[in-house]
Amino acid sequence: MILTLEQLVRIMPQVGENAPLYVAALNTAMQRFAINTPKRIAHFLGQLAHESGQLAHTRENLNYSAEALLRTWPTRFTDLRHARGFAHMPEAIANFVYANRFGNRGMSSGDGWRHRGAGWIQLTFKDNQMACGSYFGVSSDIGYWLSCPQGAALSAAWYWDSRKCNAIADEGDVDHMSDVINLGRHTERIGDAIGYADRLAFTNTALQVLA
Repeated sequence: MILTLEQLVRIMPQVGENAPLYVAALNTAMQRFAINTPKRIAHFLGQLAHESGQLAHTRENLNYSAEALLRTWPTRFTDLRHARGFAHMPEAIANFVYANRFGNRGMSSGDGWRHRGAGWIQLTFKDNQMACGSYFGVSSDIGYWLSCPQGAALSAAWYWDSRKCNAIADEGDVDHMSDVINLGRHTERIGDAIGYADRLAFTNTALQVLA
C-alpha cells in the first residue's frame, strides 16, 4: 500500500507545506521495512504524529518546567527543588537524564544533548543512533542526517523494525505499541506511555482514513 498526500494531510492536518516531500520519504521508508498494510501504516503514523508533532520536529526539545520534569522523570528528579535547578534548561536536562546510558558518557561529555531524540521517532542515545547510522552507511554527522526528511523517515522505520512493531500493529494493540515506542518495554497498565491519549487518537484517525 502507498500512502497518498491526501491521506497524510487528513491524518496530520498540521503537517504543513512540506507534506509532499514528507510523504515521499515516508513511502520509501515504509516500503523498505514492510510497513505496507493499512493497519501497519496507521500505527506507524499514529506514533510518529505524536513523537514529532505531526512531522514538525526532528530534534527533541526538552524545554521542561520543574513540574514537568517531576512527571516525566520521577526517578531522576525526586523533589521540586532539584527539578527547579534544571527547569527550562534543555541542554542541562539532556546531559543529566541521558548520562551514562546506552553508550552515552557522563554529564560533562555533552553526549546527552548530542544524542538526544532525533528523527520522527525521536531516536535517542549514542548506541541507537550509531547503530542506525551504521545500518544505512551514514558515517558522519548522524544528527544532521536524522534531522532531514529522508533520515527522519528511515530511522523511524528502522527502529520500528528493530522492535518488531509490525507484529504489534498486526495485533492492533495501541497500548502495547505506545509502551514499546516510548518506554522500550510493554507494561501491564493501560496508558503508561507519555502521550498515550494523543497516540491513540492519531492511530484511530489513521485507521479510519486508511480503511
